[in-house]
Amino acid sequence: MRARQGFLLAWLAERQPDLVGLQELKLSDEQFPHAELEAAGYQALCFGQKAWNGVAILARREGPAADAELTLRGLPGQEDFGSRLITARAGGLSFTTLYCPNGKSLEHADFERKLAWFEALAAHVGPGDGEDRVLCGDFNICPAPRDSWRGAEDDGKIFRTEAERERFQRILDCGFVDLFRERHPQEQIFSWWDYRGGSFHRGHGLRIDFLLGSPGVALRLEDVGIDRDWRKKLGDAKPSDHAPVTADLRAP
Repeated sequence: MRARQGFLLAWLAERQPDLVGLQELKLSDEQFPHAELEAAGYQALCFGQKAWNGVAILARREGPAADAELTLRGLPGQEDFGSRLITARAGGLSFTTLYCPNGKSLEHADFERKLAWFEALAAHVGPGDGEDRVLCGDFNICPAPRDSWRGAEDDGKIFRTEAERERFQRILDCGFVDLFRERHPQEQIFSWWDYRGGSFHRGHGLRIDFLLGSPGVALRLEDVGIDRDWRKKLGDAKPSDHAPVTADLRAP
């Protein structure tokens, strides 16, 4: 957040989103720039962690989500993995933003812990009760070969294992739709590019950032996309290695 705050404020000013999920803040609650976001017209609900992890929800004060109310900070039973989940009710939605564990490598102990984290997430969200729900964030999984620039050639590597994809499917089986794939079932478009090797300009990316919606949300979907232009430099400011994923919903 400290390094990308100017980028975020510029994006908010241009795009004027009503509800935003942020991940990997890398600062504590006390360090979060509430005043700057308030001046930009946004309420912020934050679950920070010093130097690591951290998630937040922003709600535009003049928009339909101005009633945002915090309902949960943290994934129950997975507190040791840090500040990775926050949920609010806002604009008629249960809105959750996630920063899912990376797993590091197939040989690292964190890989099995990553799988367990996703199992806990599926148990937590469950089948739902008909409420309109959104899960959004950095899932650190490519659900299908087309979500990786090398396609099936990289199947079996971290983010692209059958174990990870099966855990992601468990989330979908809880009653969620991958909103991007709902509108773009076959397109190979990415949301993350490594800073190294000119990956962004060469198209060497991954799609690991998702907006998942319940069936009621999917029915309200008007448009969804990946804001690739905001992965480019803004003056002298260095962008995030992720691009925003956005969706427009009709009013309920």
